[in-house]
This record gives sequence, C-alpha cells and structure tokens, in this order.
Amino acid sequence: MRAELRADGLHISGYVNVPGRESRPVLTPRGKVIEIIEQRAFARAIERSGGIRMLLDHDKNHVLAETSDGTLNVREDEVGLRAESLVTDKAVIAGAKEGRLKGWSFNMKNVVDSIEERAEGLPIRHVKDFDMDEITLVMNKVPVYSSTSIEVRADAEEEEVETRAIYLDTEFAEVKTETNEKHFDNSAFKNRLETLNK
Repeated sequence: MRAELRADGLHISGYVNVPGRESRPVLTPRGKVIEIIEQRAFARAIERSGGIRMLLDHDKNHVLAETSDGTLNVREDEVGLRAESLVTDKAVIAGAKEGRLKGWSFNMKNVVDSIEERAEGLPIRHVKDFDMDEITLVMNKVPVYSSTSIEVRADAEEEEVETRAIYLDTEFAEVKTETNEKHFDNSAFKNRLETLNK
C-alpha cells in the first residue's frame, strides 16, 4: 500500500487482494478451508455493483471515498484487485503520517463457490463469483483475515456477508510543491546594458 500526501489530500493506492493464490487457512460458512478467489471474480463483482465505497475499519458511517464521486477507483488488473483513492479525512491523514495504516479489507456477498476435498490438508474453497460493495482501509482495528456476519437488508431479508483482510506495510510520502521560485540575479546584465546605452 502506498499513501502519498499531496496538496489535495491523501492518495492511497495498492492491491486489496490477489486472486488465483491460496490463502492461509480461513473460517468460512463451509468450515475451515484454504481459499482461492478465481481470476476475474472481482471484475464481475465491480461490474455488477451499483458503486463501491471505501470505509474506515468497516464503519458504514465513516465513508472515506466512493466510486460514484470519483474519489475511489477499483479494478481487477492482471495482478489483482487494485484500489486508488483520494482521502481528505483528517484522522486518516494523521494516521498515515503516524504509520498506523494496517491494510485493506473487502466484503463478499452471495458467494458462489465449490469445495475441493483433499486427501491431506484442508479442503480448497474455489470462490467463483460474489457481490462486493465495499473495501475498507484498516487503521484502528486489528485486521481479521476472515469473518462472517449476518446483515438485515432493507427488505428484511437476511444476507450473509464475508470479509477478508490483508496486512500490508504502508509506504508514506509527503509531496510538497515548491512555492519559492528561485530569484535570478540579473544585475550584472542590467549594469552592462546601462554601460552600453551611455
């Protein structure tokens, strides 16, 4: 993760998740497994979403950036799920300066998966498809790699929500623009002109 403080705010970028790789063991609704999110699953989730928000520590009341207003860009490229955001929240800027940004997290809903049983080791859960409407910047909490919660939607239906997190080192840079222009001393040139004009 890279956090760069510029005149317009904190620019945060990095990879939230890399699909196609085995996770460490995670607890899921299917039990303890090794998880592999398939390539292009993020791209399909982004395409179906009505917009993705970046929250602070999964707090739905603390929205840092959104795709709908252009302060958040998320896409799946050849490496993985990449996020680029512009954050103006003063607490997050202070946290970045203090080195307190801990990583990313994301949610998965309506997961379509399959389980591959193995003779040795944990089963592999292949996540083929899911819906996603948030990524989270983790700062004040310890990122839990995986968790599951039940949320009640507006239509009173229950919805299972899984979250995944990744710990990352954050590279912080403060970019300052030069406001003092260098003064060019042209007095010798002026003196010479005056001498020639006499």
